[in-house]
Amino acid sequence: MAIQKRPVPYEHDGNNLEGVLVFDDALAGARPLVLVAHAWAGRTGVEVDAAARLAAMGYAGFALDLYGKGVVGTSTEECQALMTPFMADRAKLHARLKASLKVAGDQPEADAANAAAMGFCFGGLCALDLARIGADVKGVASFHGLFMPPETGKVDKIKSKVIAFHGYDDPMAKPADMTALGDELTAAGADWQIHAYGGVMHAFTNPQANDPGFGTVYDKRAADRAWRALEGFLEECLG
Repeated sequence: MAIQKRPVPYEHDGNNLEGVLVFDDALAGARPLVLVAHAWAGRTGVEVDAAARLAAMGYAGFALDLYGKGVVGTSTEECQALMTPFMADRAKLHARLKASLKVAGDQPEADAANAAAMGFCFGGLCALDLARIGADVKGVASFHGLFMPPETGKVDKIKSKVIAFHGYDDPMAKPADMTALGDELTAAGADWQIHAYGGVMHAFTNPQANDPGFGTVYDKRAADRAWRALEGFLEECLG
């Protein structure tokens, strides 16, 4: 087995972007595709590492890029400035997500007809939004994601299966927000599940997260539990 990583340049709305496709070259043919959406900092090694874990499971992992080639925030202020335009204009976000999904599905190693999406933090919201707008993904997984729904672009019925991994003590998505997400998904007829971890805060999958005052703390036990559940979820969605 040899895991290969290939940069994939693409363009959207005048912006030069660069995703990374990760796959096992010992496997023949197109693999089920799993899109990996990044946190508010931009596409970093965290998302590429997640794509590599997916590749080791037999998928084609694609770490997408929403901000631009090499654009990564290095402070809270920079990350906020990068994310805010997309949060303020969800139609813009949706268009870029669709473009990223299209580029990923065009890769010969990826089976565009058998696709799912996942994401961390801001990327968790991106994964949820792909389901909300009726993108051609069979399942979406949100890791400590933001839950607020878009005002426009939502379909009446969500066809993608949805799973969310959530720290119950996450200050960026309170228990009421979690309940609201469940109500939203129920109203849209979705097949959904939320895994809430007690005593767990935001960014619990990130080993570098260690800021209780900000609400971001790594929790290995919750991270391991979430990934094991993801494995079963992807198998259910993608076969």
